[in-house]
Amino acid sequence: MTADGVRWGILATGGIAAAFTADLVDLPDARVVAVASRSEESATAFAERFGIERAYGDWRALAEDAEVDVVYVATPHAAHRAAAGLLLRAGRNVLCEKPFTLNLREAGELVALAREHGRFLMEAMWMYCNPLVRRLKALVDDGAVGDVRTVQADFGLAGPFPPAHRLRDPRQGGGALLDLGVYPVSFAQLLLGEPSDVTARAVLSPEGVDLQTGALLSFDSGALASVHCSIVGGTAVTASVTGSAGRIDIPNGFFHPDRFVLHRDGKEPEEFAADPADGPRTSFRHEAKEVMRALRAGETESPLVPLDGTLAVMRTLDAIRERVGVRYPSETGEPGGLTGEAALTSV
Repeated sequence: MTADGVRWGILATGGIAAAFTADLVDLPDARVVAVASRSEESATAFAERFGIERAYGDWRALAEDAEVDVVYVATPHAAHRAAAGLLLRAGRNVLCEKPFTLNLREAGELVALAREHGRFLMEAMWMYCNPLVRRLKALVDDGAVGDVRTVQADFGLAGPFPPAHRLRDPRQGGGALLDLGVYPVSFAQLLLGEPSDVTARAVLSPEGVDLQTGALLSFDSGALASVHCSIVGGTAVTASVTGSAGRIDIPNGFFHPDRFVLHRDGKEPEEFAADPADGPRTSFRHEAKEVMRALRAGETESPLVPLDGTLAVMRTLDAIRERVGVRYPSETGEPGGLTGEAALTSV
């Protein structure tokens, strides 16, 4: 870090990388100084688009750039383990897109690497950093709805996605659960912690990925969470939290809400709206700010997105996949599976 701000590198040049970088360059204490892709042409075009000083056609060159304080990993999730692992071993701090990895084993390897090297590591679960979601959690923690009894959340896209699309490709960790279901699961666990039991059902594609999945999570407190995700039907993308003394409804876009409504027994409904000063609901600035706050404080993980919480979510996602019968080639040893450094050439 310098007096001018935190120096960021961007690994990958797709749509999510562009959206994050667009928000990052608007933050006065952030400097985007380098970008890497497996294609030098793609990295150069991205650098020109955002006024970035250095463009690399090699991930390793970015990992070895000592003038980069933290790298945002925006590859498809099948390559997260390899990309983030390369960066951590080189001494870089890392913000890695969700889902964190394909499975708990890979996630545990990254957490162990970060702790071994004393580097900052965080999953880019922007929902946890959203000011309105943080307000909702504070209300629940303070007993605004009493003891939580149920949490419900859904996230579905209408599609249709052809078999060649990454969401249908087992080699790329396709399916609804990891891409979309990670949000409902993370929302439930934000409020209730890790479930003690998981029940799940899914409809699978001919390729063997889940087209839609429903899961019931049970908690030692007696609470239940019902979560659903789909790539064959556009859902309302809503969430609700019901307790012994009231209910909170998020009417749309629960993972980046613009408002929610608190219903308390015997009282008029109370609406909580996003502060316009916080920027558009789709802004990534809040997670970027949290990363920079933590780096300046010398922290190696964020209290808003703790690594143990990320591992707990991955454990639940693994449990759901086990129950519905989804396994990826890299987990079964089938030809075409991506493991370790082999994934470096996959994106």
